[in-house]
Order: sequence, then C-alpha cells, then structure tokens
Amino acid sequence: MKAILDHVGIAVSDFEAALRFYRDALGLEVHASEDVASQRVRAHFIPTGESSLELLEATASDSPIAKFLGRRGPGLHHITLRVDDVSAALEQLKARGVRLIDDRPRPGAEGALVAFIHPSSTQGVLVELKQFAPKHPGTEAPKHPGIQAPKHDIVRHSIGDLELISVNDGFFRLDGGAMFGVIPKPLWAPKAPPDERNRILLAMRPLVVRGTRTMIIDAGAGDKENQKFRDIYGLDRSRHLDHSLAEAGLTVEDIEIVLASHLHFDHAGGFTVRDASGRIRPRFPRAQYVVRRGEWEDATHPNARTKGSYFLDNYVPLAEAGVLQLVDDDQMIMPGVRVRRTGGHTPHHQIVLIESGGQSAAFVADLMPTTAHLPDVWVMGYDLNPLETMSARHQFVQEAIEKGTLVFFEHDPVVAAGYLREEDGKRQVVATLESQV
Repeated sequence: MKAILDHVGIAVSDFEAALRFYRDALGLEVHASEDVASQRVRAHFIPTGESSLELLEATASDSPIAKFLGRRGPGLHHITLRVDDVSAALEQLKARGVRLIDDRPRPGAEGALVAFIHPSSTQGVLVELKQFAPKHPGTEAPKHPGIQAPKHDIVRHSIGDLELISVNDGFFRLDGGAMFGVIPKPLWAPKAPPDERNRILLAMRPLVVRGTRTMIIDAGAGDKENQKFRDIYGLDRSRHLDHSLAEAGLTVEDIEIVLASHLHFDHAGGFTVRDASGRIRPRFPRAQYVVRRGEWEDATHPNARTKGSYFLDNYVPLAEAGVLQLVDDDQMIMPGVRVRRTGGHTPHHQIVLIESGGQSAAFVADLMPTTAHLPDVWVMGYDLNPLETMSARHQFVQEAIEKGTLVFFEHDPVVAAGYLREEDGKRQVVATLESQV
C-alpha cells in the first residue's frame, strides 16, 4: 500500500473569517463548494501545490463537524491519505491490528470512496483514506490537486411536483482555448486541466423532467459518428445515455417530449440512431421533438463557421418522421417548464426554466456550460455573439441568486447541479451532488 497526502481537513465555525485568511491574506484560490448530504457538511477545497486544504462547514446541528466544533472549536479535523484501493488498505490495516472507524469504504466528497482510522491508532490524529471513484476510459483520476474526479452518476432532485433527473451520455473533449475564449490559459488551466492535445474533459448531461409528461432536455452526442470523429473529440462511450436512463428506471420508450436547447452535435446527436439496416431514425419512438424555429433554420442551413457543429443526420430525420414541433417564441412547453431565448452561443440558443411549488430550477445548456464559466467574461470562443452571452448570463445569474434557483450544468465533468451564491462581489457554486429526492 502506498499512501499520498491528498488534503488536510480544517473545521471552521466562521467561513467568512477563514476566507479572509486563506483567500485574502494568503492569496489562495477557493474552488467550488460541495455539499456532502450524508455527512451534513459543506467542503471547500483550496489547492496548495501537491495537496490541498479542505475547509469544512457544518450544514446541520447534528453533523460530525458541528459536534467537533462544539467539543474542540475550529482547527485541524483530519488528514486524508490517497490510496489506489481503499478496501485492500483496510484489510492490511486490520491484519496489523489497527483500530478502524469504518470497516468498509463509504461515499465521500469528490465522488471518492473513503474510510476513517481511529485516532487511538494514529497518535491522536483522525486519518481518512481516500480512493478516487472507479475509473472509466478517458476519465482517470485527476493529477491536479483540488480538481475532482469526473462523475457519471445520475442526480435526482424534487422541485415542487416535478422530479428532475440529471443523466449522462458520457464524456468528450474540446480545445481548452476555444472553451474559454479570451481568458488566458494560466487562469483556466487550473480549473480545467488540458490533455497533451490541449483538450479539456467535458460531460454531456441531459435533464429528464417528470411531471404531467416525461421530458428529456438534450440527448448528448449519440453513437452515429465514425472512429476519426471519436478520436478528435475524445468521446468516451464506456457509459452513455442508455445506461444512465436504465439507472434512473427509464427507457427511451418512456420519453414523451424531447426539448432542444440548440442543435449542436453534443446536444442533439442523441436525438437519432442508426439502426441495423443503416437507416437513421428518431431515438425516442414515442416522443415529439421540440425545437426553436430559428435554430432549426440555422441548423439546416449552416454556414462556413457553423457547419462543424451542425450535422443534418442528427435532426432532419425527425422532420421526415413527422415528430418535429417548431416553436417561435419563449413559451411553456409543459406545465412548469418553459423556454427562454438567450442567443449568444447560437442566435437562437435557449435555456429551460422550471418552476413548481414555489421552487425553481434551470437547465442552462451552453449559456454556462461548466461551473468554471460562472464569471460573465468567461465566454467560449465557440459563441457566435459573446457580448450577447455575457449579457444573458449576467441577467440569469442575478435572477438565480435572488430566487435560489437550482442550476443544472450540462458540460461540467463533476458538478451536475448547484446553487449560485455571491459574496463580496465573488460568485461561487454550491454543488449538490447527492440525491435530493
């Protein structure tokens, strides 16, 4: 067993005071927060080189961190050692008579498996063992401290009478410079480490909405493209939408509405499939496909700039099959679900706003593809009108903060959904990675 220092956990009773020291005085960067519902704790990671600091806030009075703070006050809570196989490590430690708190691994922050060792065996220090989530091709555990392992998991939430399920069509890679536009690489690379071809890892996370009908928003890239395409875009198909729907207890036959944010290949490729005879047909046999009319016109008449993202096989067969419904304006698609044009990324790009029981959520597609794109000026080079993106994003973020909107991120490799916060002019995402149903 080889153990490497992963991070040091520090319990804090006053997070703002902690920020004034670690962020403001020391100049360290605090990454996006993560709520670990099972432990009733909020974790804030701060990269410090080969390892990181983890500031721990209690989110409930009965959480282990709250009890620790009550007994000892703020301070060092634990150290975390990263191992390749936490189950094997526990067996080795048990064989040596080491006292364990956890006999078996359990889910922890960053999608990892963790287990704690009792301080009586470690000279009084609480030690956590950590193993990154199981690997899939193309989604290896990150080598950069503070960068979390990518996640295929489905994530469920309830919004009033609606059930929202973030599903997954796998991962792909796009050029990091194109994804962050004019932002210099030294600023974006720590948040999204590029590979040797300067590509960053991105997820494809459609959203299922279950209410009076069952809807899916976008459908990933699908499987119609050839090996050259897969290599260029680093497509990881080890797990895809069919797997994810099955985990959610659904099949393609359950989907009644397919709603497009826009028709780029990583959003609409999964709208159609190629059958055994080579014919391309709608993937969801019982569904009507809803597309904004202006987006349809642009996608079916691509120009020299846009033809690399619009592939006719992804959507023209829908019209031929008679399952295409074009909409012209911002409107309700089904009870509790409406669309709003943002433009920017494409002239008719739209986001999806969801409201029920006094609660709200939003599927923001490429208005804010990842949590790293939270600042207004972090705009993609792919956006046809970046100033329009900036304006629409600024408006949306202010609304989301005021209303407490749950935001679903389509391309973030780790965070499926989270709440937006702003303190002292700095925005952050409070991730909600575990089921809220």
